[in-house]
Amino acid sequence: MTKRAIAHKNSVSKSPVIKKSVAKSPVPKSPVTKKSVANSPVPKSPVRRGKGAEGQGSGGAEGQRKTPVAKTPVPKTPVAKISLRKKSVLKKSASNAETPKNQKRHHFRGAKSSHDQPKIQPRPLPQTKYENNIPLLGLSLSQLTEWVQQQDQPAYRGKQLHQWIYQQGAKTLEDITVFPKQWRENHQDVAIGRSQILHRSVALDQTVKYLLQLADGQIIETVGIPTQKRLTVCVSSQVGCPMACDFCATGKGGFTRNLAVHEIVDQVLTVQEDFGRRVSHIVFMGMGEPLLNTENVLAAVRCLNEDVGIGQRHLTISTVGVRDRIRKLAQYQGQFTLAVSLHASNQALREKLIPSAKHSPLDQLMAECREYVNITGRRLSIEYILLAGLNDAHAHAIELANLLRGFQCHVNLIPYNPVKEADYQRPSPQEIQAFVDGLQQRHIAVSVRYSRGLEADAACGQLRASRR
Repeated sequence: MTKRAIAHKNSVSKSPVIKKSVAKSPVPKSPVTKKSVANSPVPKSPVRRGKGAEGQGSGGAEGQRKTPVAKTPVPKTPVAKISLRKKSVLKKSASNAETPKNQKRHHFRGAKSSHDQPKIQPRPLPQTKYENNIPLLGLSLSQLTEWVQQQDQPAYRGKQLHQWIYQQGAKTLEDITVFPKQWRENHQDVAIGRSQILHRSVALDQTVKYLLQLADGQIIETVGIPTQKRLTVCVSSQVGCPMACDFCATGKGGFTRNLAVHEIVDQVLTVQEDFGRRVSHIVFMGMGEPLLNTENVLAAVRCLNEDVGIGQRHLTISTVGVRDRIRKLAQYQGQFTLAVSLHASNQALREKLIPSAKHSPLDQLMAECREYVNITGRRLSIEYILLAGLNDAHAHAIELANLLRGFQCHVNLIPYNPVKEADYQRPSPQEIQAFVDGLQQRHIAVSVRYSRGLEADAACGQLRASRR
């Protein structure tokens, strides 16, 4: 071998191997590996991983990152409300469809269904007619505001006057100290319309009987009946009574005149102030026949409800029944309770106890009562005073049950409260219970209401007669 060939062979053997140099060359690390992904400063994106080929847990395309997509707020559509509304409408229509048109549905406390809606529109309760020199008690807030403006006072004085009359018990304008003194002196002749307590009698059960003297000197009775949870006032609607019930002390005393609105409202305020607590219930069961003084009684109901703040459902108007008056009363569709004093189960016995009943036959009276229930949807109360040996027999209970069958009513049995002016007696407890059983066996709702204040001459008209 020549020297040239040997030199060439040695040069080839000393040259670096390509494979080795490739192995030692710095190769950049791939960002695909798990280690590079973990050490990468790129923030993790909130990519949701589905169950498809693009990432099932940590597998599937090696959990590739996806660019976050900005979420746009999707407006809420009222689909749910519409569906609920449709559902309620469908439910209501289905419930109405279940009730035949000729069958009335029963509701608690006289609520009216669509089938029981009256055909006539309710009349608003009357307001006190404003005239010159009329007492301010009984006027509404708007009427008092109009009056103070006529007396050259700003309109806000009307609200002050209203508050002082109905809430703070002002008896004269001089008591209303928020008004200018000179103005009060100039209007001393304007009456608010409050009465004076002539006599006050307290019974053992804390029932208080009042004799109130009116502006013209007439005397009326009012009773405050307290319990632990309520204070009831029994108010009069007339001076005397023209119905002449044989068992009633007021009927024995004759009739003088109707009471004005302020004279009715004053009774409630007087009892409230004397007891020092709020009156909760009112019953028109004192002297007089309320439906012979309908206009003033309903105006007083409006005042007691809106101005004094006593709910109509806490008011009861009692009547022995005057022809066509119950039908007219139904047109107002008031929320008060109507109590009808029957006191007898047949016409002959009723005329004996109530002489004026001959002008209002029992069958016509019951027809008006049924019409009242149909128009107002309100349950009727039936008052029945029990007189020993006269209207308390078992046969009377059966007769009364047959008379009341078929419409909403509740019977209040009242054992007689003896008075000197009448020669009737109270039945024994056994006779009272037998009468109750006779009604309950025939599915008539009944309760016994015992009189309060027997020691205070609390029978209607009794105290007034004893003080004459």
